[in-house]
Amino acid sequence: MAGWRCTASCRRWARRRRHLSHRPPSGARASRGHIVGQRHAARTGADAGAGAIEDSPAFGAGAHFSDRRDAGRRLAARLERFRGARPVVVGIPRGGVPVAAEVARALDAPLDVVLVRKVGAPRNREFAIGAVAEGGVRMLSAHTVRALGISARDLEALTAGAERELAEELGRYRGGRAPRSLSGRTVVVVDDGLATGRSARAAIAAVSMRGAARVVLAVPVAAPESARELCACADDVVCVQTPPDMWAVGLWYEDFSPTGDAELVALLAGGIHSGQ
Repeated sequence: MAGWRCTASCRRWARRRRHLSHRPPSGARASRGHIVGQRHAARTGADAGAGAIEDSPAFGAGAHFSDRRDAGRRLAARLERFRGARPVVVGIPRGGVPVAAEVARALDAPLDVVLVRKVGAPRNREFAIGAVAEGGVRMLSAHTVRALGISARDLEALTAGAERELAEELGRYRGGRAPRSLSGRTVVVVDDGLATGRSARAAIAAVSMRGAARVVLAVPVAAPESARELCACADDVVCVQTPPDMWAVGLWYEDFSPTGDAELVALLAGGIHSGQ
């Protein structure tokens, strides 16, 4: 994505995947398609027409998800073709984990997490200037940093603070367990929705650095442009809905209650040792 700056670790990841990069044809329209893009259809015998956005029925009021579990079940139906690859499912906390748990259950796959933290602007922590992920991944918007006049010293302080928070979350969520090995595996990265794609991009980099052979990004709802852009990072991007007027992820859920630590830990304890 233009304007994004990666650290050395992310640049190594990008170089490793650059020869696989693919974006949908320039004429692909922002439809309400459910499978947004694929880079490696030939490798798995997946659907023809890879890279295009497929059409699905119009996205009406009845298509909203009742909650994250409902979204996960509906997303899992789109991912059935990956069952034979014996994937590992990883959720992006917090909201992505309940969705991922349903996907893992449906595919009889093990469940883990990939930790990502937003790097907030100095005077507005809710405004993201980038993201960090486990394994030392740093992805920062050089354009936004320049526009806000953030000094190198302040940028390092903000990023280091996000990494400290990330380390604390790793301890809470994994409970001392080592992360599941992803070496040579198909990895399905799941979140509850895709708006800007910054967290998802960092998560893809993190699982790639952990040795994933194939990365599938799967979300119930996504902004079409963000989904298209992430086709250059993930091997497959799969969505249930890509409404052109998404605005915010939470608007597409009837119940978008926050996911608490207790729920997240319970889901992981039930799924991290399941599957193959």
